[in-house]
Amino acid sequence: MTLDDLFRFQDVGDPEVSPDGKWVAYTVSTIDTTADKRLTDIWMVNWDGSQDIRLTYADAESSSTPRWSPDGKYISFTSGRPGKTKGSQVWVLDRRGGEARQLTDVKNHLSFYAWSPDAKKLLLSIAEDKDAEAKEKDKDKEKEKPKPIVIDRYHFKQDIEGYISSETTPTLLYLFDVETHKLEKLTTDTKYNEENPTWSPDGTQIAYVSNHNVDPDRTTNTDVFVVDAKLNSAPRKLTTFNGPDGGHMAWSPDSKLIAYLHGSEPKYLEYNQSQLAVVPAAGGEPRVLTAKLDRAVSSPIFAADGQSVTVLVTDDRSEYPAAVSLSDGTVKRLVDTPGTVMRQDAAAGHTAMVWTTDTAPGEVYAFDDGKLRKLTTHNDALLAQLKLGETRDLQAKTKDGADVHALLTLPVGYQAGQKFPMLLRIHGGPDAQDAHAFVTERQLFAARGYAVLNVNYRGSAGRSAAYQQIIFADWGDKEVIDLLACVDEAVKEGVADPDRLGVGGWSYGGISTDYTIASTNRFKAAISGAGMGNPLGFYGVDQYIVQYDQELGPPWKALDTYLKLGYPLLHADRIHTPTLFMGGDKDFNVPLVGGEQMYQALRSLNVPTELVVYPGQFHGFTRPSFIRDRYQRYFAWYDKYLMPASGTKK
Repeated sequence: MTLDDLFRFQDVGDPEVSPDGKWVAYTVSTIDTTADKRLTDIWMVNWDGSQDIRLTYADAESSSTPRWSPDGKYISFTSGRPGKTKGSQVWVLDRRGGEARQLTDVKNHLSFYAWSPDAKKLLLSIAEDKDAEAKEKDKDKEKEKPKPIVIDRYHFKQDIEGYISSETTPTLLYLFDVETHKLEKLTTDTKYNEENPTWSPDGTQIAYVSNHNVDPDRTTNTDVFVVDAKLNSAPRKLTTFNGPDGGHMAWSPDSKLIAYLHGSEPKYLEYNQSQLAVVPAAGGEPRVLTAKLDRAVSSPIFAADGQSVTVLVTDDRSEYPAAVSLSDGTVKRLVDTPGTVMRQDAAAGHTAMVWTTDTAPGEVYAFDDGKLRKLTTHNDALLAQLKLGETRDLQAKTKDGADVHALLTLPVGYQAGQKFPMLLRIHGGPDAQDAHAFVTERQLFAARGYAVLNVNYRGSAGRSAAYQQIIFADWGDKEVIDLLACVDEAVKEGVADPDRLGVGGWSYGGISTDYTIASTNRFKAAISGAGMGNPLGFYGVDQYIVQYDQELGPPWKALDTYLKLGYPLLHADRIHTPTLFMGGDKDFNVPLVGGEQMYQALRSLNVPTELVVYPGQFHGFTRPSFIRDRYQRYFAWYDKYLMPASGTKK
């Protein structure tokens, strides 16, 4: 696999099973290198996989979020394609063919839609922009004479959204009449965002998630609400836990129960482990069903008989579907093969999933009789041309007795007994895991002759809640111990050359890189993307103010903690590893200043270093040419320090 293959892969997602169970609509995203953007189209495949049909053809605007009309005759989707009204709108397409027609004409930001069970209405999530029309008329004037941004909120910045003030309008729920196109506001309290709405099967109620604390900015206390699906209805709050309740929810077939995700206590917001819970729609005591599982779950779907709920379980390098009994919480794993379910949907007794493994990108699969059956083949032709590195499980015991699990991807052409340069690539989060899934980064490095080590250090998801939460207010300690223990194990197994080790990561992976190179000089090259080595200098600078105050405490109360955690910058003279720092100048998640500070420190100390700034990019890059450029710089930096001159690849 080479860099030229990077944008040849097609990203398959968002499967939606038709009401009769005979078809699955889904999305396929590709890269237009000429336009330097990602484009998404709608496809549908029948249940036996014999017909796979492309429905939309993106030119300049993508089509996404396919949904079936309740009678199964139409497929709707959202797109910003030219129409009666600018911005993202709901379009509808006869599944038998023909042109799509614009259904909604919303003048504000539309973020979600769903058909009512009788197909007469759409439920819409809309954030109203009171000045939208004026801004459109005065667009040129705005560029010439921008207005100042007045900030007056506790949580005042968010990646992509930018600065947030009291003028920022929350997302509310609306009902849109399909026949008359009349738009009516269902929820009306403009102090709160209403999120993740879902219709009851009988069409009479809508469940949604909201934070109705006096100052929602200061808490993560979301709750499940229900409102009758008619105007002037008073919402009812169903949960009372002082922490996150909600997520993507599901109704029981009889419209009496709501399945939702019950989170950890508020202080662990960055180490949250969601459990499956149910609550009566009429009100009553919630029940947590997976308390004994001690693994995070997501994406609940009620079984047709209402006796169980299927969820996705994040568990030790895999993410698999499991059925949870409504009566006693018994959990039955449904797929034993290592891999990752990226999305699932079910209707008419049929379940479809996007499934990926170490050597295969995600494709749509049918889940029949306890087995996965492949329906789409978008990446098969490309995969047939490529040689891929093998990924193995690796485990290590740390000096303080922790059992740490990792993945080791071998170089293409690996031969036992030969040692290879190895890259320790650290995942972000930290509430995430490196899993058995197709990761282009691993394969690109493996193709260049590197072994790649991905460690699920303490703080990662996929193990127990205690495993995640143990790094609370103690960053850069146990993570480094775990990372180095797994490096030692890879060396012990004879795969890694101890004299040619590299390290790197993005986000918390970049932060952990900074901690690692400030703890040891055994790495010959490092790349820190969107990292930070000084939490004190980040207070009020990034989007995590709630975490700082709840986990570390404000600096005037916990200065010693900040000084302890800031050792990469405050003791930068320990660092001798040549390090490349990178980031986007629009990143409000982990702002560029974190990389700038570390770069300046190493430059002052005459440690080989560079800083690469990507204009207009947020925390997650969206411009394909910049993504390619980032890989090229990865290769050049690691090759320079880890590959012998005769073996350097171009």
